[in-house]
Amino acid sequence: MKHDILPTLFLIILFLGAHVIGLVIVQNYLPVEEELPLGIQRPEIDEEKSYIPIITALLAATVLALILIKFRAVRIWKTWFFLSIAIALLVAFAAFLPQLVALFLALIFSALKTFRPSVITHNFTELFIYGGLAGLFVPILSLSSIIILLILVSVYDMIAVWKTKHMISMAKFQAKSKMFAGLLIPYKPKQFEAVRQGTLESEGKTKYREAILGGGDIAFPLLFSGVILKNFGFLPALITSFTAAVALFFLLLFADKKKFYPAMPFITAGSLIGYFIVWLSF
Repeated sequence: MKHDILPTLFLIILFLGAHVIGLVIVQNYLPVEEELPLGIQRPEIDEEKSYIPIITALLAATVLALILIKFRAVRIWKTWFFLSIAIALLVAFAAFLPQLVALFLALIFSALKTFRPSVITHNFTELFIYGGLAGLFVPILSLSSIIILLILVSVYDMIAVWKTKHMISMAKFQAKSKMFAGLLIPYKPKQFEAVRQGTLESEGKTKYREAILGGGDIAFPLLFSGVILKNFGFLPALITSFTAAVALFFLLLFADKKKFYPAMPFITAGSLIGYFIVWLSF
């Protein structure tokens, strides 16, 4: 088993929580003509080919991240991190609140997440960030394009973890820079602040351990469930999110603690199984 049972269950619960909240946010921004807060514009692209600019942006972001890692450009990384989180949270919060209130809260929580992270604020924001991204992109994705995107991202994930291993380097850099895009469950939450301040060893405490799940492993299956919502409804979308969570659980259940695994191929399989169930039932 990759992690102890309690951190594993917390990861699955938060994964599903991010999906449920994300689907509510997506529903608020459908159809595609629904405006985003403060005049934010979606890319004007063909739904059937929308996977192309998204996968291109993913690769470009990876190259930029690796350059920042190479030169230890932590300040630039923090600025990029803060702005990305703020935009995603703005879109997410604006689904429930007036735009100016949403902007204020987005800036506050982005600052806390970037400069004063805690277990609660980190994971709280994670519950909304991916819904904000889904609100941006689901309206311009078709069913065929999101399936292609999931397959491409799964292949990329396998190469990045098993072949080039740059995904592992990026995860370690994020941890060292005290910023991580994804869910994070410390085995002992009281150690979180100490390890973020670099004082854990000097305090003589036991080795710090945490269960993590990368942001992409939450975002891409949520995009898929969002497209299912757009085409079939809320309940079918919940089914695909649930089957993705089941696939993730089995990966964590049978994974070796000392090895790194690309989660997307397993999550994609779970999402597609959910779509098959939806196709048969609805």
